[in-house]
Amino acid sequence: MYIIGENIHIISDKVKAGLRERDAKFFQDLAVRQVEAGAQALDLNLGPRKRDWEEVFPWMVKTVEAVVDVPLSFDSTNILGIEAGLKTVTKAQPIINSTSAEAERLEKVPLLAKKYNARLVALTMGKSGIPVGADERVNIALEKLIPRALEIDFPISDLIIDPLVLTVSGCQEYCPELIEAVRTIQFAWDPPPPISVGLSNVSNAVPHANRPLINRVYLAMLMGAGLQMMIADPFDEKQNEVIRIIEARDEGTAVGRLYLKIHDHIAAMEEPAFEDVDTTDPEQVAIWKTVQILQNKVIYADSYLQQEAVM
Repeated sequence: MYIIGENIHIISDKVKAGLRERDAKFFQDLAVRQVEAGAQALDLNLGPRKRDWEEVFPWMVKTVEAVVDVPLSFDSTNILGIEAGLKTVTKAQPIINSTSAEAERLEKVPLLAKKYNARLVALTMGKSGIPVGADERVNIALEKLIPRALEIDFPISDLIIDPLVLTVSGCQEYCPELIEAVRTIQFAWDPPPPISVGLSNVSNAVPHANRPLINRVYLAMLMGAGLQMMIADPFDEKQNEVIRIIEARDEGTAVGRLYLKIHDHIAAMEEPAFEDVDTTDPEQVAIWKTVQILQNKVIYADSYLQQEAVM
C-alpha cells in the first residue's frame, strides 16, 4: 500500500500555528516522523494562501525537502501557489492534488502537471458535484479525465484517479458505491491508471473514538477491491497492521483472519459473511457491525457499536 501522509493539513491548529510562525523545525519533525512511520509521499495541504502563497509554498518545499526525499503532494485550490511550489521541488517527482472534471480546472491543472512532470490526482466529480453511483464515477474517469490526459499527451501512469470517499455519517449510500468504483476503474483503461482515495474521509463527523475502526474496516474492504494507494494517517499503527496482515496473508490471529476474510469476500465480489465472526469476541463483533454500516445494511448512528449485531 502506497501511503501519502495526510498530517500536514491546514485544518490542524498546530499546522496553522506552524505556518504563522514559519516554524521549520515543527514541519521537519512532522515530515520525518511520517516517513519513518511508512508514508511514501507527503501531502501538503496549505489551503489557498491567497495573500502569501508566493512565499509560503516555496518555503514549505525547501523546509520539507531539507529532511526527506519522498514526493510532495500539493493540495490546494490555488493554482499559482501550486506552481510556485512545483518550481521549487528538487527531489522526487511531485504530485498535484487535485483536478476535478469541472471544465476550467480540467483545462488548466493537467497542463500544469505536464509542464512540471508531476503526477496528477483527478477527482471523479464535475460541476454538479459527486455522483452517487459507481458507474457514474467510472464514466467521469472514462469520458472526462482520461481523455483530457490523452489530449495533452499526459502519461496515464501519472494520472491518479480518486473516486472520492465520503463520510458514512450522512452519506452512507456512497460507501459501497465507492468500493465498486475502485474495482471497476482498474478495467477502465489498459494499462489502468493508479487509484487513490482519502481514507479518513469515511469517518468525518463520526465520534473520535470510532474513527480509526471505521477507517480500518473500510481499508480492508477497499484493498479487497484492489486499492493500492491512499492519503491516510501513517501514525495509525492498527491501520498499518491491517495492511501488513492483508499483504502478508498473516493468519496468526483471529482478528487478522477476520480482516483477511472480509478482504477476500470483497475480492471475490461477495458480501462478507457473519459466519466468519466469533461472536464471543467483542473486537470481532465491532468489526462486523462496522462492515454492516459500510455496506449500507444497517443505518449509521453514532451509537452503532452499542446496537445488537445483525446477521
